[in-house]
Amino acid sequence: MHSQTMPDDAASTAKAKPAAADKFGEGFVWDAWYVAALSPDIKPGTKSKREYLGEPVLLGRTRAGEVYAIRDICPHRAAALSAGRLIREADGTDSVECPYHGWRFGPDGACTAIPSLTADSDFDIAKVRVRRYPTVEAQGLVWIWMSSDPRFDGQPPEPPPVIPGVVGGKPKLVDHLDYDIHIDHAVLGLIDPAHGPYVHQQWWWRTKTSQHEKNKRFAPSEAGFTMVRHEPSKNSKAYAILGGEPLTEITFRLPGLRWEHVTVGTKQVLALSAMTPINAHKTRMNQIMWSDHWAFTALYPIIRIAARAFLRQDGRIVENQTPGLKCNPPLMWVGDADQQARWYHQCKREWNASRREGRPFVNPVRDQTLRWRT
Repeated sequence: MHSQTMPDDAASTAKAKPAAADKFGEGFVWDAWYVAALSPDIKPGTKSKREYLGEPVLLGRTRAGEVYAIRDICPHRAAALSAGRLIREADGTDSVECPYHGWRFGPDGACTAIPSLTADSDFDIAKVRVRRYPTVEAQGLVWIWMSSDPRFDGQPPEPPPVIPGVVGGKPKLVDHLDYDIHIDHAVLGLIDPAHGPYVHQQWWWRTKTSQHEKNKRFAPSEAGFTMVRHEPSKNSKAYAILGGEPLTEITFRLPGLRWEHVTVGTKQVLALSAMTPINAHKTRMNQIMWSDHWAFTALYPIIRIAARAFLRQDGRIVENQTPGLKCNPPLMWVGDADQQARWYHQCKREWNASRREGRPFVNPVRDQTLRWRT
């Protein structure tokens, strides 16, 4: 019995993504760039099994140094391609061999071989492909474009975000943490200004009793919003190690990027937090810091321990949240301290609506000064 072969695994095994739900905690930001990995994590001639936005992805780098991402499902019998071998073809290019029947696929998703075919077979293997996810390396990061259209195989309409302040060569600090919550809830931890005195209680940061009223001006920025450059809060002691008169600017950008750019004279510190959804119930937090400031050399062991402890305090509060979030309770957003959460939700809905309707994103954020105590 002969079975019909479809020309694309995306056509035969994947459905088009439905419009993201408007309800908070559901759906993803599609047609956007996400941080897939750090460049040094993907070695030449290696591949790894990944998952992004619920999609099974094989992320790899050819022996020639090209990063690629393809759907981690063989269109023949659905075996994971990541479980197979890397093969060097006769022309010197790389391909991935399926562990089940040896079908091979190049970094562009095109099938390069079906070993079971006889020499006189008229079957055109050019009809067989797996989905390719566009990838770009920039600023030491590997970005992956997650399209809402499973048939998308072209160039994304815009390049990955450019993060200002990437200085001092390779990152000074890198850390990861997986949260067992939807990315919407994970992002709120990035842009919530009021939890610091309760979650992050250290002598070098601030205490529960050290709370001041804050007035911060915000402005719309590309696909998000920015707390405009200002002097750091006096009750945040960590800035003191930088000396001088530090100024900081904090930006949030869809789909889940938050960076703080600190300048001290001509020196800079950049802290990037990049949220990448693994699936609807798990989100990876990537924490990366760059700097050309002397403190990151002289005090590196202390700063590394402190940064790791800081991130894990957020991890513990997420563990505390997780059982409650599984009950899907209505959430309360109160006052200016929660305004950034509202903006995030509005931006997410507008982004998905603009993509569906084929029009430019219209930022719903307006210039505003917010006030809260922390």
